[in-house]
Amino acid sequence: MTSHAPLARRLGTVDAVFIGLGSMIGAGIFSAFAPAAEAAGAGLLIGLVIAAIVAFCNATASAQLAAQYPTSGGTYVYGREQLGDWWGFAAGWSFVVGKTASCAAMALTFAAYAAPAGWEKPVAVVAVVALAAANYRGVTRTATLTKAIVVVVLLVLALAVVACTSAGLEPGFLRPADAAGGWYGILQSAGLLFFAFAGYARIATMGEEVRAPERTIPRAITIALSIVVVLYAVVAVVVLGSLGASGVAASSAPVADAVAASGWAWAVPVVGFGAAAASLGALLSLIAGVGRTSLAMAREGDLPRWLAAVHPRFRVPHHAEIAIAVVVSILVLVVDLRGAIAFSSFGVLLYYFVANVAAFTQGREHRRFPRILQAFGALACALLVVTLPPLGIAAGIVVVLVGVGYRMLARRLSARSERQS
Repeated sequence: MTSHAPLARRLGTVDAVFIGLGSMIGAGIFSAFAPAAEAAGAGLLIGLVIAAIVAFCNATASAQLAAQYPTSGGTYVYGREQLGDWWGFAAGWSFVVGKTASCAAMALTFAAYAAPAGWEKPVAVVAVVALAAANYRGVTRTATLTKAIVVVVLLVLALAVVACTSAGLEPGFLRPADAAGGWYGILQSAGLLFFAFAGYARIATMGEEVRAPERTIPRAITIALSIVVVLYAVVAVVVLGSLGASGVAASSAPVADAVAASGWAWAVPVVGFGAAAASLGALLSLIAGVGRTSLAMAREGDLPRWLAAVHPRFRVPHHAEIAIAVVVSILVLVVDLRGAIAFSSFGVLLYYFVANVAAFTQGREHRRFPRILQAFGALACALLVVTLPPLGIAAGIVVVLVGVGYRMLARRLSARSERQS
């Protein structure tokens, strides 16, 4: 086994689409609407449109870059190749820390629905360990399990939409007075909801395991994002129409509460099961994506090289996935859900800022989309970052600086070792 052993190309377009869907559906439907409503009230629908537009710009950048660089690591690799080592490190570190927070958020969401009162955090840890073990056994197992989870979640969401619409939506639930927070609140809700769309990054970070990546990755990203935009819009309207903006903001489980308000009490446990399944699907894909970026960074020495190991039988970055499982298990014991979402959004928006800048610099022979999309995407990412909740911004800055300090120290020690030898 060598630290630079290649991963196996086993995933097709359908596999990649389902991995993206599993990441996005679980991340947003059951966890992001409440903090977005708290920030913007009914204006979260405008925030959802903004987040979708920014996500589209970022998706085109990722697709264009992934076609040129079909390897593991996503924007970490793209930033290094197009802009330089420090740009790549900034993207990779932001992704790893942001998505590690997302893993904790998804584990906590699962436990909120599936665990008995008082046992939420232990159950969340068990979920992390179990899904890390599934990833450890190979990426085809990850894709198969994700497909099953996505199908279950889509059926449950269809049930929720039917239940809420059959009871009728409240008239005037989009009153201007319900758009709390003005444009600052709307932009903050867009930044929080962006957390829900970022699952397409899982597809790009698995570029070394996708068959015909130049064709498969752009197609899978576009298909997965389009499906999720439509799904989020429908569910957001239904939930707001059932609970009102204040009800959504106050709810820890807005989809389940909207179904309860419809009078379909028997369907509430079914929705809870769907929420738990969605969270597991997102967690499964997130662990895989963070593991691949950690692998790429470790190959270049930006993370400890021990993390670059690839299992000789299962062809997965098993050391990286073990480390991620340990860190996420610790996080679920000390963080809350809403704080995890804000911190995750900070890291992911920085990641896509670098992706847009890198795609903007690509030559004509690799260009698939107009540069204006990447310019707008970079500016939008920067704007949404500064409108996030202040605590999330502060925590993000501190962790980014820690990463920069680590890399500077590691480079200095490496240079000293080379001089001595």
